[in-house]
Amino acid sequence: MRPPTLNIFPSQPMHVAPPSSTKTSTGLVSSATSGSKRPFEPSMELANARNNASASAPDQPAAKAVKREGINRKGTTSSSEQEGPKTPDPKTLRRLAQNREAARKSRLRKKAYVQQLESSRIRLTQLEQELQRARSQGMFFGGGTILGGEQGLPVGIGNISSDAAVFDMEYVRWLEEHHRRMCELRAAVQEHLPENELSIFVDNCLAHFDEMMNLKGVVAKTDVFHLVSGMWKTPAERCFMWIGGFRPSELIKIVLNQIEPLTEQQIMGICALQQSTQEAEEALSQGLEALNQSVSDIITSDSLSCTPNVTNYMGQMAIAMNKLSTLEGFVRQADNLRHQTLHRLHQILTIRQAARCLLAIAEYFHRLRALSSLWVARPRQEQ
Repeated sequence: MRPPTLNIFPSQPMHVAPPSSTKTSTGLVSSATSGSKRPFEPSMELANARNNASASAPDQPAAKAVKREGINRKGTTSSSEQEGPKTPDPKTLRRLAQNREAARKSRLRKKAYVQQLESSRIRLTQLEQELQRARSQGMFFGGGTILGGEQGLPVGIGNISSDAAVFDMEYVRWLEEHHRRMCELRAAVQEHLPENELSIFVDNCLAHFDEMMNLKGVVAKTDVFHLVSGMWKTPAERCFMWIGGFRPSELIKIVLNQIEPLTEQQIMGICALQQSTQEAEEALSQGLEALNQSVSDIITSDSLSCTPNVTNYMGQMAIAMNKLSTLEGFVRQADNLRHQTLHRLHQILTIRQAARCLLAIAEYFHRLRALSSLWVARPRQEQ
C-alpha cells in the first residue's frame, strides 16, 4: 500500500500534528521527497480543481444574477418596441403646426421682398433709360423747355420736385403702354372676337387706368400742386382739367353717343350714374372753392400795404399751410370718383359696348394731345 502524499496547496489550513507522530511525519516527508514526481502530479491537479471549484462557487450567484438581469432587460426592450413611438399630446402638435405655419409665412415674406427689390431695380433701370432718351431728344424737365412738343406731350415748368419729375417720366411711360393696349383692344374689336376673349382686353385696359390712379396717389402725398396745376398734361388737356384730372360727368356725355344702341335699362342706369356723378362733382367743387376762400382770407387778414409783423405773418402762413394740406384729400376724392365712374360704366354696358367706350375715351384724349401739338407747332406772326 502506497503511503499518502503531502498536499502542498491545501484548500483548508493544515492541522497541527501531535508530538507523538513526529517520526511518522518525518518519514512521510522523506519518502515523498525521495520518491518520483509522477505520484505528485495527480495530487496537484486535484488541488487545483478544488481551488477552481471553491473560487467559482461564490461567482455563480453573481453570474446568474447578471444573466437574469440581461433577460429582464431584453424583455423590457421587446415590450417597449412592441408599444411603438409615443404620440405627442395635442398641445405639442398645435405648437409644431404653428411653427411650421410661421416658417412658411416667413419664407413667403422673404420671397415677396426679394421680388419687390427686383421689380424696383428694373423700374429704376427703365426710368434711367427713358431719361437718357428724353435728354437725347431735347426734352428736359424743370428747364422751362418744351417736353416733346412735337409729340403732344406735356410742357415742363421750372423748379419742379424730384417726385414730380419721376411722376412725369412714369406718365410718359404710361401713355406709351396705354397706346399699345388700345391698339390691341381696337384690333380685338375689329376681329369680332368672342366676348369671353374680348373681356380680357377690356379688363387689362381698366387695370391700366387703375395703375394711373395709383401713380397719382403717390405723388399727391409729396407734390399735390403738381397734379392740380396740370403741368404734366398738354395745354389743351389743361383747359378741361378738374381737380387734377378729367371731369367724369363730361366724359359720360362724350361717350354716350359712341355706344349706341342702348337698352332702356342701360339708359336709365347711365342717367342715374350721370346725375350722381354731377352731384359729387358739385360737392367737391364747392368744398374746393371754400378752401380757396379760406386761404385767401387768412393771408389777407393783415394789411397788405405795409410790412407785416413777423410773428403774425408766420402764424398766418402756418394756418394757411394747414388749410392747404386738405388739398390732397380733394384730389384723392376726385380720383376715386373718376375710378368709380369708369368701373360703373363697365358694369352697365356689355363687353363690346365697354370696349367701344374705352376706345372712344382714348381717342378723345389723343385728339386733345394732337391739338396741343398743332398749337405748339403753329406758325407765329412776327410783330
